[in-house]
Amino acid sequence: MSRVLIVGSEGQIGSQLSKELSKEIDFDNLFLSDICDESKSDLKYFRLDALSYDDLKKNILDNDISEVYHLAAILSAKGEKDPMLTWNLNMNSLFNILNLAKEKIIKKVFWPSSIAVFGDHSSKNNTPQFTDKEPITVYGISKLAGENWCKYYNERYGTDVRSLRFPGVISYNTLPGGGTTDYANDIFHSFKSGKNYNCYLKENTILPMIYIDDAINGIVKLMESPKDNLRIKSSYNISGFSTSPKMIAEELKNINKEFKVEYKSDFRQIIADSWPNSIKDKYAREDWDWKENFDLKKTVKEMISKLNIR
Repeated sequence: MSRVLIVGSEGQIGSQLSKELSKEIDFDNLFLSDICDESKSDLKYFRLDALSYDDLKKNILDNDISEVYHLAAILSAKGEKDPMLTWNLNMNSLFNILNLAKEKIIKKVFWPSSIAVFGDHSSKNNTPQFTDKEPITVYGISKLAGENWCKYYNERYGTDVRSLRFPGVISYNTLPGGGTTDYANDIFHSFKSGKNYNCYLKENTILPMIYIDDAINGIVKLMESPKDNLRIKSSYNISGFSTSPKMIAEELKNINKEFKVEYKSDFRQIIADSWPNSIKDKYAREDWDWKENFDLKKTVKEMISKLNIR
């Protein structure tokens, strides 16, 4: 059995991924790490700065880790406040992982990319796997560079690095972390708290989204697939459904007609306008049988059921 490490385990994807992997991987073979002093999980955890190659290598060797899920990153909107910090963390932490894979210390890697790699000149509807990519944020620039480096290491050094190009992730398990699509999480927090919501995007801004359970299922299915089946060596397009703030608000108003949303766009609107309206993920469907299980209505129902407000 592989011994697995999640780097960035306390974030939106990492916290849910650890729960899912713990169903199949026994306690002694699953390790979590982040820059926090403690984990919210009861699994084995150690504090780790992903920018420290030596510490990363030592912990991987000491624990005989063979498979790494590298999730540490600064997201799109937050990243614009400090571009150089974002570039440094997003790129150099990835290089640390890629070089450990090159040295055969790590046997298999998962790394998430994003629809932020697309830009104003990308196809907007059913955006294909291969199209123009001119990202307008440092987050998107770092993710596009990361995709190309993953492809390079896979083809040049024979590493096994796998990636998904995520849309906005809607999740009940953590607070939003600074992404442009975070409104799709924030709005549920307001609704469950009995408060009206002030949205920073225009009401008809359509963006691709994915519910957290589908996101985790996609990671697991990709990592379980035979390497020879995977034609995409950079990052696979993946998507669940497309929606807008108004569409989510209408679903919530169907539950509580008193709920109100006001719209006043800020700098995040420019970022959102550069991204696709919908994603075409044919390669994921053909290569490893990807299929989403959640549409908008089912996602809203799940979020209302599972989101706990304290």
